Amino acid sequence: MKVILLFGSTLLATAAFAQPKIISQAIIQTTTNVIAPEEEDASNVQQSSGGFNFRNFGDGETKSTIYYKDSMVKTVNKTDIGRTTSIRNNAALFTTTLIEMMGNKTGFYASDADQAKARLQMDSMMKARMASDTSASGRRRQATTNPSAPDIIVTSETKKFAGYVCKKALIITTGFLGTKDTTIAWFTPDIKFDHMNYTGGMSGFGIQTSSVNGLDKLDGFVMAYQMKMRRNRVMEVEVTKIDLDKKIDAKDFDIPKDFDLKPMSEMQKMMRGERRDGGSPVMIMQRP
Repeated sequence: MKVILLFGSTLLATAAFAQPKIISQAIIQTTTNVIAPEEEDASNVQQSSGGFNFRNFGDGETKSTIYYKDSMVKTVNKTDIGRTTSIRNNAALFTTTLIEMMGNKTGFYASDADQAKARLQMDSMMKARMASDTSASGRRRQATTNPSAPDIIVTSETKKFAGYVCKKALIITTGFLGTKDTTIAWFTPDIKFDHMNYTGGMSGFGIQTSSVNGLDKLDGFVMAYQMKMRRNRVMEVEVTKIDLDKKIDAKDFDIPKDFDLKPMSEMQKMMRGERRDGGSPVMIMQRP
């Protein structure tokens, strides 16, 4: 009987040890690379009068630093043309995005309700566009408007990222036309964050997205992943360092006073080219 009890206690202790540790404070360094195909025809690239490449805006490397403490998450993205900072308050369900580019300091803020409304408007526009498309591809898109949940396969392969042993997972998704894509993800079962499943990827004005449905289903924190993008591009994301010891103060999440802040609704109008003064449309852009 003693042997059985001891064995049972050992199993319980092992199960408890296997649970991911919930992290309440951390500074995370991440690198995101968007890689264009080598065979891309440069003659197809659209450029502005000043020679800036709008079509390939977002290609290249982005360095990200994430400051995480309790319900607050600040993400600082740095590229060769500017810096974008998003400050997310998960308790208040509110996000502020700050953009520093070409000497300008602008910013936008939105509640989760505002973001949900914007997504509904975008979905409505996309559905209307698909409904008006009478081509064969358009009919196929309408038939696959609601893609199925991804298939997730966790393999036995492991690899170390930033000192953490990670498991390899394959996330298989089905696109609008029924095509299947496989994303390779590496996650550590040792740690978890209450308000964050992964870092890096594309970020749209404070809303962290990766276009990979299923990363949040992995039992742990995603340390690296590789996914296919439009126009034959590949995005590679890797966490390079996690610091759990450095102190993070509440003031680290304060909004600077030298930014011109506007609600997200005004940003959307600017993106659509609406100007109150009747001037030329203003293009606001953000690299991932």
